[in-house]
Amino acid sequence: MFMSESSARNENSERVPTGISGLDEMLGGGLLSNSVAVVKGAPGTGKSCIGMEYIAKGIRDYGEPGLIITFEEFPRQLYRDALSIGFDLREFERRDQLRTIFTTPAVFLREIQQPGGIFDRTIEEISVKRVFVDSMTQLERITQDPVELREIMYTFLNGLLRYNITAVVTQEDAYITGNMSVAEAGLSYIVDTIIQLRYVEISSSVDRAIFVLKHRASDHDKRIRRMSITSQGVRVEEAFEGREGILTGNPSVSRRVRRAEEFLK
Repeated sequence: MFMSESSARNENSERVPTGISGLDEMLGGGLLSNSVAVVKGAPGTGKSCIGMEYIAKGIRDYGEPGLIITFEEFPRQLYRDALSIGFDLREFERRDQLRTIFTTPAVFLREIQQPGGIFDRTIEEISVKRVFVDSMTQLERITQDPVELREIMYTFLNGLLRYNITAVVTQEDAYITGNMSVAEAGLSYIVDTIIQLRYVEISSSVDRAIFVLKHRASDHDKRIRRMSITSQGVRVEEAFEGREGILTGNPSVSRRVRRAEEFLK
């Protein structure tokens, strides 16, 4: 059974700051050291942006070398996307502070179970401290058996945590707005932190929302907050005030605000 060291730690645990404006505040200082956090959301909500910034800020601001494992995009696509939010991943690679592995889920799963495989060698060669995996959803291509898939998830995450690293992984959310599911393949039950991204329609425009659904053995901000993606990175902003039903994707003015407006008429 999957069990990370962070599962037994308390709120005084060592924190790994993501470096993302506003997110560390929501997480009570950052991610738990030697843990796995999953960022869930529909396409385009900003999952990969959070993962790339986590790696880039770790290198730039905290001197922690990073590893990106991608099953979906060629490295050049990641580099292009990272540049659009202000981070030059190629430069980090030239300085030997970053490695990127582009492979298939099945091949990497075999590698992560082999002592001395590409994962082990990469971790040791540049003393990796942060890992970003994009995306865990691709592991579902290995098998359609839910029991086998859960075992694959256990194996994969245990392989990541063999070393003293802190990982951020992404997972695709099937719902653009409205319904929400957190139990795909059991991943949400075995990771330490769940960060959920959603689209929200307000006054005929679409905003992004972010909230922390789970942060094991630690208190965290329970509010649903706005999130924007800028040329300087991801920015987590203030909570949606005066609105209710945010998670439906089509929120309405709260009863409290309606009563106040009626009183002022």
